[in-house]
Amino acid sequence: MSSASAIAPFDPENEEWWSKESSGLAKRLCDVSLFMRRWRVQMRFGELSRAPLELVRFQIKERVAECDWLARRPDPWDDGLHPDIGRRHASLQALKDAVEVRSLLFYLLPDVDAGFLRIYRRKPAGGRDLIIAGHVQRVAPRVRNIRSIGMRAKLLGFAFSLQNDMLAGLKEMSNMDMVDW
Repeated sequence: MSSASAIAPFDPENEEWWSKESSGLAKRLCDVSLFMRRWRVQMRFGELSRAPLELVRFQIKERVAECDWLARRPDPWDDGLHPDIGRRHASLQALKDAVEVRSLLFYLLPDVDAGFLRIYRRKPAGGRDLIIAGHVQRVAPRVRNIRSIGMRAKLLGFAFSLQNDMLAGLKEMSNMDMVDW
């Protein structure tokens, strides 16, 4: 295991193995556990869709988090409306969720300074499409007074494409593709 790992290698010969790094590791594990619990509670329902978010992957490397999830499905109550309305609601909900997850990430994980977030949408035939990707930083411009959720998400570091108020698919992005040099 490399020395850059979040978990230090176990060395039983060291007389103080139980006290040196264990408190930092325990704190990080507690922080991640709290993030996962809050994710399940806060992201269970959205404003425009009652479907939960589905976490695909969560990883922390040093001070950078990576988090991928599946966007909520359109709400069943939108089924009686024109199909575009349900897709617009699902797109708006995905943007709101991206901003909320970013906020939750930095609020509950004080050791994390940056994150790579990817939001996918299920394809009707199976598989998934990338719809939002972001390289987000703890230090970001103040966006509370910006009313447009799309502009707020862009200022926070998210990349996406809106066509007729619906999120279009993006090409798959690596972490390096998301960094705005």
